[in-house]
Amino acid sequence: MMEVKKNSFKAWFLAARPKTLTAAATPVIVACALAYHDACFRWQPALICLVFALLAQIVSNFANDYFDYKKGSDTEERLGPRRAVAEGWIAPEIMLYVTVGLLVTDLIIGLSLLYYGGWIMLITGAFIALVALAYSGGPYPLAYHGWGDVCVFIFFGIVPVGFTYYLQALQWNLSTTICGIATGLVVINILVANNYRDRDSDTKTKKKTTIVLFGEIFGRYFYLFNGVIAVLCCQYFWMRGMDLAAILPLFYLFVHIVTWKKMTSIRQGSELITILEKSARNALVFGMLLSIGMVIG
Repeated sequence: MMEVKKNSFKAWFLAARPKTLTAAATPVIVACALAYHDACFRWQPALICLVFALLAQIVSNFANDYFDYKKGSDTEERLGPRRAVAEGWIAPEIMLYVTVGLLVTDLIIGLSLLYYGGWIMLITGAFIALVALAYSGGPYPLAYHGWGDVCVFIFFGIVPVGFTYYLQALQWNLSTTICGIATGLVVINILVANNYRDRDSDTKTKKKTTIVLFGEIFGRYFYLFNGVIAVLCCQYFWMRGMDLAAILPLFYLFVHIVTWKKMTSIRQGSELITILEKSARNALVFGMLLSIGMVIG
């Protein structure tokens, strides 16, 4: 059993769930690669976007830790990585205060983007903050009513890719949308792996994820199709003469299918924790392959 001291750095580090931070970094990397290809890359807003995205992901992880504990979702039957509040590593009220403090800090960082993108960034930042809290908290927690996958697709795909590119190019084009869709699909699989693993405990605690709503077989093939469709989206780049941006993501299918086959062979139990970790790695692999293809191509 892992020993973690209360309120220690290790407790906060584990609560931040660093292996999931690829979900925040990948869309920013992809958007910057597209901006570089289109000769409009600007490192200052790109860096701010990366910091904002990473901090927003940590805020979301802290909020999930707190609200899942308050709703009773983190029971002893849960198979996933241990949660800081449920384990007593961090007191609930301290987690809440830190979450709100980091959210305010992230919004202040986001305000600097007004200089590059105008007032639309204020509205975007406020909406991101609202969804980050509403994901697990509030009177209608989105993750508890089957909206988790949609939120991830929008806020870890379309929105970060689109606005990171917009802040550098001051436009939003079809290539931006394609990149956002493809990135969102591979990042969704981090959540799918998590929900696939916890489907039995989620059912008991009435957390209605899409896998609880539609079943194990749906979750299994949802995971597979997300990765395949993401790669198919990249084939659009043949039409822009960006051959490598279409070719390199094809290699992602190897790690994706290997991970999927392992997930379907395990099906249940704590061994599925490794699928979550591999899915986070795979998202970064996809992002890097697509990005290299756009930069070189």
